Amino acid sequence: MDSNTDIRYLKGVGSARAAEFNKLGIDTVDALLHFYPRAYEDWSKVVKIADAPVDEYCCIKATVSHVPTKHLIKGGRTLYKVSVTDGRGMLNLTFFNNKYIPQMLKENEDYLFYGKVQYSRIGVKEMLSPLFMKAEENDKIRPIYHATSKLTSRTTEKCVNEALKHIDEIIVDPLPKEMLEKYNLCPLKEAIASVHFPSDNASLERARRRLIFDELFCLQMGLIRLRDKNRETENRHVLTRDCSEEFIKGLPFELTNAQKRSISEAVSDMSGEKAMNRLLQGDVGSGKTAVAAALIYTAAKNGMQSALMAPTEVLAEQHLRTFEKLFKNTSVRIALLTGSTKAKQKREIKQAISDGEADLVIGTHAIIQQDVEFKNLGLVVTDEQHRFGVNQRTVLRDKGESPHVLVMSATPIPRTLALIIYGDLDVSVLDEMPLNRKKTETYYVTGEYHDRIYNFIKKHLDSGLQAFIVCPLVSEGESDLTPAKEYYERLSSTVFLNYRVGLLHGQMKGSQKDEIMQSFAKNEIQLLISTVVIEVGIDVPNAALIVIENAERFGLSQLHQLRGRVGRGSVKSTCILVSDSSGEQAKQRFDIMCKTTDGFKIADEDLKMRGPGDFFGSKQHGLPELKIASLLTDNELLLLSRTAAGELLADDPEMKKENHKLIRQQVNKLFSQPSI
Repeated sequence: MDSNTDIRYLKGVGSARAAEFNKLGIDTVDALLHFYPRAYEDWSKVVKIADAPVDEYCCIKATVSHVPTKHLIKGGRTLYKVSVTDGRGMLNLTFFNNKYIPQMLKENEDYLFYGKVQYSRIGVKEMLSPLFMKAEENDKIRPIYHATSKLTSRTTEKCVNEALKHIDEIIVDPLPKEMLEKYNLCPLKEAIASVHFPSDNASLERARRRLIFDELFCLQMGLIRLRDKNRETENRHVLTRDCSEEFIKGLPFELTNAQKRSISEAVSDMSGEKAMNRLLQGDVGSGKTAVAAALIYTAAKNGMQSALMAPTEVLAEQHLRTFEKLFKNTSVRIALLTGSTKAKQKREIKQAISDGEADLVIGTHAIIQQDVEFKNLGLVVTDEQHRFGVNQRTVLRDKGESPHVLVMSATPIPRTLALIIYGDLDVSVLDEMPLNRKKTETYYVTGEYHDRIYNFIKKHLDSGLQAFIVCPLVSEGESDLTPAKEYYERLSSTVFLNYRVGLLHGQMKGSQKDEIMQSFAKNEIQLLISTVVIEVGIDVPNAALIVIENAERFGLSQLHQLRGRVGRGSVKSTCILVSDSSGEQAKQRFDIMCKTTDGFKIADEDLKMRGPGDFFGSKQHGLPELKIASLLTDNELLLLSRTAAGELLADDPEMKKENHKLIRQQVNKLFSQPSI
């Protein structure tokens, strides 16, 4: 058995179970060993009932006080109730639809119960459907894996146990022994075994440290190599004259100092020996588009074409309208190319691009199609960079002869972190807001205020303004959440019967989403009920109110991005966070949201508050997908891995030395993912 052995040949798997593993992206035994637990049940730390923390998972050792009693509930279902005691405190347990509970829990016998402790309506501590086992059976930390409808965490646990028997045949440590010693890292085989079945919390932390270091080290190796390669690119589009000041003077508004500084940094790059490769990072409404426009204007005046790629057609059309206004009194010629552009028009636009008659081409992925040829592409701009992978950026850049690259992102992250994450880019930051930008007032209320919220929405709609309601789910899945479809059906047929209400969610086709957003932009839809698909990029100046349901389900930075959908016009805007959560962290988040609209402050607070997890969501900002590392919470290892990567590449830039061969393979594997 080796690292490429198909998962179905592992004892206990077979074809049917292998199909379920494939759904989770596991096709080989090696992939199974690198399928890390998403969480752990810590059965080793037993707490007393009296000391059990509320709303947290814990393990309690207790004696069953009486035989479980059966109760019939609505829909012909059953539940079983039983009380347990540890001699000092009493805990009520409830189990749903499990007729074997009376046989499994014996009166006067000791068990370990693992679950979340809550208070019942009468103020007594209880656990709903806890996991349990005989007290003498287990006292260790157990893994919890992502599951499918037919593949449970416990089944995966057994299969991983089987795979670990072959670890010596499958796993080869890519890091040289001297590197392990220098950075205090345990061997890879030990790390993989311990991350699945840790003997204690110390061994788990040691394992995580090694695996996180490995991921971040490979990431940094790839990014540093990309950066160095890009910085070696000779500037074949040197500016012969700086026309940015000429453009700025023609604007009907004053730019901020941050905008002027960013333009100056970019123009300096474009005038130097090496091609520009720069990230323009700024909060929602900080004026990134005006900076890009100054550079596009300067490029056009120097005889170069520019291309701007947006992630959706709605955003591409939005950019077209914005640039038409910005270039109204100039000679800059603009073309729009998207997937839905009519065939005849497409041919004409492509001809204009290849003839050099279009100075700026705005579009979606359509502009990186093979048959799109530029006459003299000198500047490439990508908007909402986290929606694009590194390779997509490269494909667009390859449309020209080493053009300058400007990458724009509206997700504020701490500057030092931006320098690491965007390791292949120089960074400009827009840390000021334009003077005319109105602050959005933010309020936090509980669900009992819904009637008042609906009246407040009606008041806005009646005055000609528009509003958003954001829900975390598309359809019914968790009883305590407000699902978008059901919410839309109920509100559009009752409270907002006489208003134009629309629904938008991620499960819709791209064309459907674009159609809905265009209707909202034209004010054909007054109230848009949506999931988080509106999080980025939608610009409707007439939308002055956003209501975020179950706000506790969103991270701070995500709440801030959602709030950025309003306050884009001249009208005073409002954001209402609705939540019945009693959790302390949720209240902290709401408090921060109500106090500040500064995206960078919010990002810093989010960095402090977040537990392990992906700050950016599954897209990873166009970077390779990380299985265990977090770009925000593993800051120390991020810096350490960058140092290690820099040292190795300074010694062996192409990783050709024998003891670096496996590292090169790991880096190539990480950066060959389809998502990049």
